[in-house]
Amino acid sequence: MEQIFEGQTAIVTGAGSPAGIGFAVARALLALGANVAITSTTDRILDRARELDASGKNVVAIVADLTKEEDASRIVNTVLQQSGRVDVLVNNAGMAQTGRPIEGMTLQASSYADWQRQIEITLHTAFLMTRVVLPVMTKRKYGRIVNVSSVTGPLVSNRGSAAYGAAKAAMDGMMRAVALETALDGITINGVAPGWIATASSTESERLAGLHTPMRRAGTPAEVAAAVCFLASPSASYITGQSLVADGGNILQENKSI
Repeated sequence: MEQIFEGQTAIVTGAGSPAGIGFAVARALLALGANVAITSTTDRILDRARELDASGKNVVAIVADLTKEEDASRIVNTVLQQSGRVDVLVNNAGMAQTGRPIEGMTLQASSYADWQRQIEITLHTAFLMTRVVLPVMTKRKYGRIVNVSSVTGPLVSNRGSAAYGAAKAAMDGMMRAVALETALDGITINGVAPGWIATASSTESERLAGLHTPMRRAGTPAEVAAAVCFLASPSASYITGQSLVADGGNILQENKSI
């Protein structure tokens, strides 16, 4: 396998689940030669790091709450102390935090606190991490930022997804502004918008929905990771401010019942 990220350092947030997109992205980047820093809100991230690299040489795990400015800064400072650089940031954290489940509810039934919490963990985490890495990337005149967004919000929606959809759509808006602000600094920022992806957090209804895509299956975290790695690679140097949909063609079909 070509080591297209050899010598580079990548940060992947929200990589605590062994069956999640974040962990799949970290595994793919590592296989392609990157040194990887992974984050999660709980110490299960330490287990993920050992699974990726038992030697501890090429993977560092950091427990952090990315809704806190100081934690976002601590992650980047820790990585800089160890490797002296941050080449890639993958903003994957969001939707939910371990031990703090979020139940989908209509906007009318939602409290202001429910709304604020979803915006905070899905949008604000990406904002804080992006803001803290930009000076590092600007100084080196190189950087790749990839947001793991969603088709939910930017393109489609579901009942009970108002706050989540708003946060994901806002991630795309932020992405486009940052793309313009950093275009002359060798930095690109793009998004990957997954559709129905089979992860450990998938509900039964979500698993069934995956069977109604044109491919008659849900996607895998590894398939999303492949899209992320492309946009994070040196080869994607003329792509910025764009969203790559990875949904098996699901949004193309008007009638999903056949």
